[in-house]
Amino acid sequence: MADKLGIREIDNFSKAKLKKSETQENTLPTRETTEQERRSEIS
Repeated sequence: MADKLGIREIDNFSKAKLKKSETQENTLPTRETTEQERRSEIS
C-alpha cells in the first residue's frame, strides 16, 4: 500500500517546479600544497 503512494508522488513530480541553483565545484588540494602547509606548520 505504501508503495502505491510513492508511485503516485513520482508520477506527479514536475521538473518545472524545481528551483535553479548555482553550485561551486570544490576541488581537493594537490599533494604539493598539503606538503607546503605541513612544512609551514612545523617551522
